[in-house]
Amino acid sequence: MGKFIGHIYPGLYLFSYGLYQATVVFKAMIVNDSLLCPSCPPRHKGIWARLWIISYGGLLKIVTGSILTIYVVFCLDDGMVLMNKKYPPRFLYPKEWQHLTMFILFTLNGCVDVVSKNLLPQRCVVLEKGTLVLTFYVLLLLLMSHVQDSTGIELQIHYLLIVVVFLLMLVLTIELWTPDTFHLLLIETFLFLTMGSWLIQGGFILYRPVTGYPWQDDDISDIMFITTFFCWHVMINALCLLGIYGISSFWHHCYCPSLKLMESKEAPHHKGTTGPLYKLLREVEQSEKDDQAPLLSKSSP
Repeated sequence: MGKFIGHIYPGLYLFSYGLYQATVVFKAMIVNDSLLCPSCPPRHKGIWARLWIISYGGLLKIVTGSILTIYVVFCLDDGMVLMNKKYPPRFLYPKEWQHLTMFILFTLNGCVDVVSKNLLPQRCVVLEKGTLVLTFYVLLLLLMSHVQDSTGIELQIHYLLIVVVFLLMLVLTIELWTPDTFHLLLIETFLFLTMGSWLIQGGFILYRPVTGYPWQDDDISDIMFITTFFCWHVMINALCLLGIYGISSFWHHCYCPSLKLMESKEAPHHKGTTGPLYKLLREVEQSEKDDQAPLLSKSSP
C-alpha cells in the first residue's frame, strides 16, 4: 500500500472532498445561508427535499474509505498478518497496518456524518466535528511514526504533509467552538485541497517520476525542489479556490434568477396587513389631508 496507488487514491479522495467542500462553502457564502442548516430551495419538494439534506460528504468518506480499506487488506499476498510464527514473534507490515487504521477512521467519520445529519432527530454538529478532530489527531500520530525509517526525498515529502495535517488539526479543533465560521471553513477546505494534491504529487515523485529517473536522496538540489513544488501546490490550490468562487458567483447571479423571482412573488402577501399600527397610520394621513384642504381653498382665486 505504501506504493504509487497508496498515495494516488487517498490524494484523489482528499482533493475531491476539498472541491465538494469548496462548492458548499462558497454557495452558502454567496447566498448568505447557514453552513450548518442550509435552506432547501422552494422548488424542491418531496423526494427532492429529502435528497437535498443527504450528507454527500459523509457518503463520499464511507465509499472511499471502504474501498481503500478493502484494497489494503487484499493487496498483500500473505494477507494482513499481524505477527509471524517465528520465535521470538515479530510484527509484520507496520505501514500497511497504519494505512488500514487511517482508512477505517475516515470510514467511521463518514458514518458519523450520515447518522448525525440524516438519522438523528436533531443534527449534532459537535459529534461530527469531534469525530473529525479525533481522526486527524490519530492521523498526525501515525504520520509521525510513519517516517521513522524514511530518509531524503521521502522524509521531506512526509514532513511537508505533516505540516498540512497539523494545521488542519488546529483549524478543526477551533471549529469545535465556532463551527459556522466562513473563514475557518475556507481555510479547512484549502488545507484539504493541499493535502490531497500533495499526496498525488508525492506518489509521482517517489514511484513514477515524470523524467523516468528517480530522485536522489543525497542531492541537496532535489530536496530543495521538493519544498519549491510544495509552495507551487499552495499557490495553485489558492487559485483553484478563487476560480471555484468565481464560477459559483457567476452561476448564482446568471443561472439562478428563479430563486429571486420566487421570493419576489411570495413577498406581496405582506402588503395586505390590517393591524392596529396600519390603521393608525391611515388615520394620521387622513387628518393631515383634512388640515391641508382649507389652506388650499383660501389660496385658490
